[in-house]
Order: sequence, then C-alpha cells, then structure tokens
Amino acid sequence: MNLKLKNLILLLFLILAFFLINYNFLDSKLKGFFPTGNSIFVTSVVDGDTVKFQKNSIRLLGINCPETGEEFSSEAKNYLIQKIFNKTVLLEFGKDKKDKYNRTLAYIFFENENLNSEIIRQGFANPYFPSGKDKFTEQFFNAWEECILNQKNLCEPSTNKCSNCISLKELNFKTQKVVLENICSFSCDLTLWKIKEEGRKEFYFPSFVLFPSSQVSIIAGKGKNSSTTIFWDEGVVWTETGDTFFLRDNKNRLVFWETFNY
Repeated sequence: MNLKLKNLILLLFLILAFFLINYNFLDSKLKGFFPTGNSIFVTSVVDGDTVKFQKNSIRLLGINCPETGEEFSSEAKNYLIQKIFNKTVLLEFGKDKKDKYNRTLAYIFFENENLNSEIIRQGFANPYFPSGKDKFTEQFFNAWEECILNQKNLCEPSTNKCSNCISLKELNFKTQKVVLENICSFSCDLTLWKIKEEGRKEFYFPSFVLFPSSQVSIIAGKGKNSSTTIFWDEGVVWTETGDTFFLRDNKNRLVFWETFNY
C-alpha cells in the first residue's frame, strides 16, 4: 500500500471519528435549521412566553406572563431557560397560527409535558385565550385553580383588610363597564389597586377611596372622573368571546378573579 493511499485512509478515519464524537452537537444544530415535523431546537428564551429557534419566534399559546421588569417576569423566563434552552421540543398548534407580530403561536411540549400549562401551575402566567376557547382552555384553567390552591407567585392572595370587602357587581362587554362594590362597614382605600384582563391591559386606581356600601364604575374609554365613575383610557378591554377579570391590591397580591363566557 503506497503512502498516498495510507494517508487517504487515515484522513477518512479521522473525519469519521470527528463526526461520531460530535454527532450529538451536530444533530442538535441541524434540528435547529431543519425541524423534523413540529419539533424545534430552542436557541434562546426571550421571556416567559416567547422562545426562539434561530431567528424564528414562538409565542406560547394560551398564556400571558408578566412583562419584562414586572414581578415574576424574570422567574418565568428562568423557568423556561432551565426547562428547554438548547433542547428540542415539540409544537402543537391551536386555531390561531400567528399573532399580529407574525410570531408563531404554539403549545410547547417537552418530555410529554405541556409547558404552557406548567408555567400557569407554577404561578408565572395566567390563562389567555383572546380568540375564545381552544383545545387546552379547560386544562389551563384547572392549572390556574391548582395555582390558586397552592398560593404560588401570581396566585398569592392579598392580606389587605379590604380584600374581602370588594365584590364585582357587573362586567358588561357591550358597554365595557365594570362595577365594584364595597360590602364592608368601613371605607377601603383602593389607591394603586389594579384591574387586569387576561392580556396586557391593566388599570391602576388613582387616589381613590370606596366608602361603605358604595359602588364605583370603571368604564373603558375617555371621560371625566367622578366619585362614582372612573374612565379607563382604552377603547376595548373586555373580550366577549371569553375573558377573565383580575383584581390586585397595591402590593400586586390577588384579591379575586372571575372568568366569563368560556
């Protein structure tokens, strides 16, 4: 066997050895470029409800996490990093495939676990179905109920003395009006308490006291505030196809929540 042939065989052997040693690394990278079926390789985690493979964004469907900088936002992001960063996951789609930012909407599964649901169970997100009921709506609200039972993170209850005083008397989708009542025999200072729907829209009470056995209306739109009516500078807040009302105290602890039309 001549020297050139020996060198060629040695080179081929080294190439084969290099490929075998680095197979797992190469395989994971290739999966990122060429997803098999509905599988992707997660190359970065943007926040608690958005991940990427290469330059493609995946928005986790059916959940809404706190915005960056808000309480529990970093915990939600770290939860996803620990679970699926640099790992291959499976995607399952609902009735909406894209959002208005052209992100792919999907349920993410890892090791047979629905991570969207798990993020809710951990108290890092609430259920969010802006287009109405989807295949996992019931499962996600069950996860939220479990979170409430365990009082975890976003589900931690308020200890404010007025947390048992404020009740929801009305939520009208057509007029976009919410009516709250103080059922206690003492006044409740609601300054910086927060009303939130399932998505990003939230309303903070200005300096405001709700007197005993009194009501206040919060109306989406523009207008002049009074002792009984406060305007929320939004066009439409409440979604008639299904929505959830959240009330939080000035420490961001949950006073109560109610779901409608699911």
